[in-house]
Amino acid sequence: MIYILLPAYNEEESLPMLMPKIKNILENKDEPYKLLVCDDGSSDNTYELLINYSKSMPIEIIRHELNRGLGESIRDLFERAAKISEEGDVIVRLDCDDTHEPKIIPDLVSKVRKGYDVVIASRFAKGGGQEGVSSYRAFISNGANLFMKFFFPISGLREYTCGFRAFNPKKIKEAISFYGNDFIQLKGLGFTCTLEKMVKLKILNAKFGEVPFVLRYDQKV
Repeated sequence: MIYILLPAYNEEESLPMLMPKIKNILENKDEPYKLLVCDDGSSDNTYELLINYSKSMPIEIIRHELNRGLGESIRDLFERAAKISEEGDVIVRLDCDDTHEPKIIPDLVSKVRKGYDVVIASRFAKGGGQEGVSSYRAFISNGANLFMKFFFPISGLREYTCGFRAFNPKKIKEAISFYGNDFIQLKGLGFTCTLEKMVKLKILNAKFGEVPFVLRYDQKV
């Protein structure tokens, strides 16, 4: 089973572009899949769209009545995935804004099944890159990557900030068991929870890998 984790906040314009891609990629694989989507207090028609998509795709919706932020959405998604996943499954997390192309999901899944605990979609691996990223956003991202490389180096890893990743559920279960409610502490600080998971999984001796990926920020509505 492949579990796809999607944090969603006001994505009524992005979902019609993203969901058909996910369906096309995963239904062409000879393996069942399930989407776990957290609607984080959306004020548009995101929830209604998800209900509609659930008629043709296997979707479970976690709904926050109020917007709680990316960190809490990610925490709820990983806790749910850890609870229902089994040995041999793979958890994939990507953004809901159509900047992460689902076509590389099979590459991420394949590498996890080769023995990696965390596989990151990397802009900095050979063949990777980014399109439509502003100079400010690129500066922030590059700065965060340099910070992580200096203070928390992980051998062979060049990409620290991209949230498009695949995980071995066994390692996520281990992390939740070890850290408990503190697995994700930086819940109110946006994408910093993405960096936090890296540090905490490294402490648990997770094996990290990368696959090349092109961030399509030019597709963000």
